[in-house]
Amino acid sequence: MYRQIMIPVDLAHVERLEKALKTGADLAKVYGAPICYVGVSSNTPSAVAHNPTEFTAKMEAFAKAQAEKYGLSTVSSAAYISHDPAVDLDKTLLKAAKEQGADLVVMASHVPGLVEHLFASNAGYFASYSDASVLVVR
Repeated sequence: MYRQIMIPVDLAHVERLEKALKTGADLAKVYGAPICYVGVSSNTPSAVAHNPTEFTAKMEAFAKAQAEKYGLSTVSSAAYISHDPAVDLDKTLLKAAKEQGADLVVMASHVPGLVEHLFASNAGYFASYSDASVLVVR
């Protein structure tokens, strides 16, 4: 049913993604679909990586670790670099989904609060504009 699963990953907050990561891995096994873990970072030093090359290497290591943890046979990673990830995240993830050929995106989200009643969350925005099916995991 699904041919390519994409899971957006924030390496600075991996502990908050566990439920979405497991859900994506389970779906990949059920449908025999590969997973692409996608991360977005800036080209300036951050707490996660000092430069885009280091960020790309960390994304690759993360994908490999997830494959081992969940027994996945086909995983990949994609690192996208943005001038301002906080502003460009939604559009960058939409671009990534198209480039990766994702027909299912499994995204972690948080319980909506007052702010989300006024402004869409990243997952809400993505689900509204994506051509792929989107599973938002809380």
